[in-house]
Amino acid sequence: MRKQIILSCAALALLAGSLAEARPGGRLRDRIGGDQARDQVPQPPGKQTLPYGSDRLQNLDFWPAQSGNKRAPLVIFVHGGGWKRGSKDTASGSYKAPHYTGTGYAYAAINYRLVPEATVEDQAADVARSVRYLIDNAVRLGFDPSRVVLMGHSAGAHLVALVGTDEQYLRGAGLSFSNINGVIPIDGAAYDVAKQMADGGNFMHDTYLQAFGSDPARQSALSPTLQAASPNAPSFLLIHVMRKDGVAQNKALETALRGAGTAVQRREFPGIGLKGHAAINRSLGDPAYAATPVVDAWLKRVFGV
Repeated sequence: MRKQIILSCAALALLAGSLAEARPGGRLRDRIGGDQARDQVPQPPGKQTLPYGSDRLQNLDFWPAQSGNKRAPLVIFVHGGGWKRGSKDTASGSYKAPHYTGTGYAYAAINYRLVPEATVEDQAADVARSVRYLIDNAVRLGFDPSRVVLMGHSAGAHLVALVGTDEQYLRGAGLSFSNINGVIPIDGAAYDVAKQMADGGNFMHDTYLQAFGSDPARQSALSPTLQAASPNAPSFLLIHVMRKDGVAQNKALETALRGAGTAVQRREFPGIGLKGHAAINRSLGDPAYAATPVVDAWLKRVFGV
């Protein structure tokens, strides 16, 4: 009997912990986009960790193309984590570096300053600043600075979409849309911030409020869909799973980009909820994953290789 009581108490404790993780605003929702890849894939050689600014989080990892091509195009990945956590080490997925460097591209994954110590505006500026650092060091690192694509997941998808639609961030780093060949936002859902907060109910509400505040003008300024009037980065590939809010937000961004005359493709993949949201990031680059050949074909067309 005593053993049964102890086991029952343990089960209740586990249930309570699970409910705490699942409740709106709970820890599971807070780490959306910050999932460490479970599949441990051997990483390619030649990685360099480099600072692009003076803050401890202004750093990036760079891998050269495995072919040794010093004029290879560059794919830059921006991690997720609700704008307040995550890193290039825990939220990038294991497949991307080996896949893209093996395909013939150089690859970089960046860190950026986090909320609340920094603002979302600071984060978008960090993305642009990392691009400038890489372009300035292209000869030393060994890639073609005229062929660069931005890719990001979750909060990182929002940031690359924002940098790809509001040129002020690139201009602040001495660049322009002409320095970016394309943008791949992966399963983002904050492209229209005010609508996301209104339609999402309690889901991630506190995280959105912390990141974007309550001022409608600021929310609009940080919404890629509302910043998508021409000009924009030359080409977008929007990929996402079947989360209801994510589907709606990606469709609206697609419509806005198309209305501005920007080349855009949108592709949906199986998956729902946080599990699907994490899986598309964790699996991208795995040759067996459905989104990988779609991204590969788009990159080949955009890079002209």
